[in-house]
Amino acid sequence: MKSQTKNGGSLSPSLRGGQGAGFRRYLRLQRNYSPNTLDAYLRDVEKLLQYLDGEGIAPEKATLADLQQFAASLYDLGIGARSQCRILSGVRAFYHYLVVDGYIADDPTELLESPQTGDHLPEVLSTQEVDMIEAAVDLSKWEGHRNRAIVEVLFSCGLRVSELTTLQMSNLYLDEGFIRVFGKGSKERLVPISQKAIDELRFWFDDRCRMNIKAGEQDYVFLNRRGAHLTRTMILIIVKQLAEAAGIQKTISPHTFRHSFATALLEGGADLRVIQALLGHENIGTTEIYTHIDMTSLRQTILEHHPRNHR
Repeated sequence: MKSQTKNGGSLSPSLRGGQGAGFRRYLRLQRNYSPNTLDAYLRDVEKLLQYLDGEGIAPEKATLADLQQFAASLYDLGIGARSQCRILSGVRAFYHYLVVDGYIADDPTELLESPQTGDHLPEVLSTQEVDMIEAAVDLSKWEGHRNRAIVEVLFSCGLRVSELTTLQMSNLYLDEGFIRVFGKGSKERLVPISQKAIDELRFWFDDRCRMNIKAGEQDYVFLNRRGAHLTRTMILIIVKQLAEAAGIQKTISPHTFRHSFATALLEGGADLRVIQALLGHENIGTTEIYTHIDMTSLRQTILEHHPRNHR
């Protein structure tokens, strides 16, 4: 079942055709999304379009009830609440695009609710645990100093893994103690970098300068043995292997160091607005999760040390 669009064509149930190109342009130009976010939205909306196609419903004819049934199907498939929220966020963006581009007059997602995810406090590492991970690096291997620098830059600067993989030599101002970072939506921010991270980077640069670097990759800070910049997956593997070697029992990812960076700042008395700017959060509400982490830490301190809690 396909219905007529404003251009006299039909709205395909797949995002591989012209509608997909239009939606992609909308996300890139009007929403200013990064390539990773853009691809995730396209994959998520594809799930909706496949569902509607199976039900014989054209996307622009879908009602709120149809979309609620789609949301219920995600639950039935065992998809977690957070993943459901992400998928439905993509669905809302898709229907907003259809309104903006004139395919539909009313947005059926205006009253579409997302599932409650509850308060989720991310795992964090103490400074001692970060030191343990760095100590687990085998400096006899060619990538040893690189891996130490990766861990230290993640922890000292609070970078997203995508920001780390795209970090470039031309955006390092080590003498001034800053690095330039391009975050979500290509938004630029300057982030202070610690002396320890600077030292680890310079150790890595001594090894890096002896590498055969691929054409077009010369400006990337972190490279693999073939002279190309590291991928997100490779950073994840490096971090997990080092945490295991250090005997860390927590579930670790590159994002754990970002959480740990923010938590350490908050516990040290930094203002929440400062942390927001350093992390590149557009909304202060995203940063406020770290106040919950801090309160959890404070409560544990009271339970352990206040005489009223001693039996």
